[in-house]
Amino acid sequence: MVAQLFAVKFIVLYIYIISAAYTQFRGKVRLKFMRQLVNHSTIMAPINALMYLFSAVPNKPYYDVKQFPALAKFEENWETIRDEAQKLVDQGYIKAAENNDDMGFNSFFKRGWKRFYIKWYDGFLPSAQALCPKTIEILKTVPGINGAMFTLLPKDGRLKEHRDPYAGSLRYHLGLITPNSEKCRIYVDGIPYSWRDGEGVLFDETYIHSALNETDTDRIIFFCDVERPLNNRIATAINRFFSKYVLSESATQNLETDRVGTFNKIYKYYHHAAAYALRLKKINKYLYYILQYSMIGGLAYFIFF
Repeated sequence: MVAQLFAVKFIVLYIYIISAAYTQFRGKVRLKFMRQLVNHSTIMAPINALMYLFSAVPNKPYYDVKQFPALAKFEENWETIRDEAQKLVDQGYIKAAENNDDMGFNSFFKRGWKRFYIKWYDGFLPSAQALCPKTIEILKTVPGINGAMFTLLPKDGRLKEHRDPYAGSLRYHLGLITPNSEKCRIYVDGIPYSWRDGEGVLFDETYIHSALNETDTDRIIFFCDVERPLNNRIATAINRFFSKYVLSESATQNLETDRVGTFNKIYKYYHHAAAYALRLKKINKYLYYILQYSMIGGLAYFIFF
């Protein structure tokens, strides 16, 4: 019995290591090894490997938006979406999280990035229903949209290289109010794209990507997570189950009327602990790294041995 349990744990560990390695070496651009080791995409590697394995679209950085004809609805109505986004900007609703309860994008806020959630996996936010009803009506006509928001990258803003944690979706951007300049661009696996008003782009957000705005104009886009097409019903069911019951718990709020998911409730406490850890790093970075990797190693040992 002990030998059988050890064999099962060994197989699980082997699958995990192979999945994590594929995550790291997928694409031309990579994070440094130690950063990737503690990255959330490494934690998610086994289920992401399943999404890549059964993907009905090729694994590559960018996709032709025309392959997803339902998304044309957004470009057809981009001015309506833009007008609601502009009103939200004018009223101060596109903003950073105020309560350290947005774990997915917390590091972006330090660089001036702002957002307004419209939908996040478990439905439309009450604040969005009140403040951008026309955009929601358009969203309701497009199947497969898991998440949607407006995002603002300020003038001279920059988002460092990162990869998103979950491969069950693809990322769609629609330019709304942009500099319309090569100096405002995103890189996905090293390949640049410059946003343009009324123009959409679709990419795989689990490749390393970064963004910068080297102009004197803020960039505002409509941002969606589109369900990744998979080639069989079982994989699709797993993806939808995971999205509904796991990713929905990463929900956060624009206003107090919106629900905060379990992960972000926990993150508020983690954020305080992380602040203390950063203070330790400034005092003694060697001790900081020893403690960090000891905790990772201890957790791995607890799980697999």
